[in-house]
Amino acid sequence: MKKIFVIAAAGIIAGTGAFADGHADIALGEKTFKKCKACHTISNGDEVIFKGGRTGPNLYGVIGRQAGSFDGYKYGPSLAAAGEAGLIWDEESLATFISNPKEFLKEYNGDSKAKSKMSYKLKKGGEDLAAYLASVGPVMDEAAAEESSATQ
Repeated sequence: MKKIFVIAAAGIIAGTGAFADGHADIALGEKTFKKCKACHTISNGDEVIFKGGRTGPNLYGVIGRQAGSFDGYKYGPSLAAAGEAGLIWDEESLATFISNPKEFLKEYNGDSKAKSKMSYKLKKGGEDLAAYLASVGPVMDEAAAEESSATQ
């Protein structure tokens, strides 16, 4: 059930939204991140990309990361279980999660009692935010480096 939901949700987003036509707006995602900075920061070691709070985990490298796996952060049991079950954040799954974390985890885990420590729901702009997070993380950095090498 959980895999079907994630695939279906990603398909809906990909088929109708910014992911399908490649029009996620990274600049708008950066602006949207200002709503997240009360709890989250984006930093790669000493390099602070976006200074924010520490209530939530550091979001540097979240795209491509196993859910619930950032060292030094104590995740709730539902998110930790999703990660242990194989959830790796990509732009689609992260956008779906941030629109309603509790419902996402209920569906993914197949557990009607699943909870999320993240109580904020981002009603719109999740695709842009996920694209922004991908653009400042190591996955995007590696892809950009490969593309740069290929064109030289």
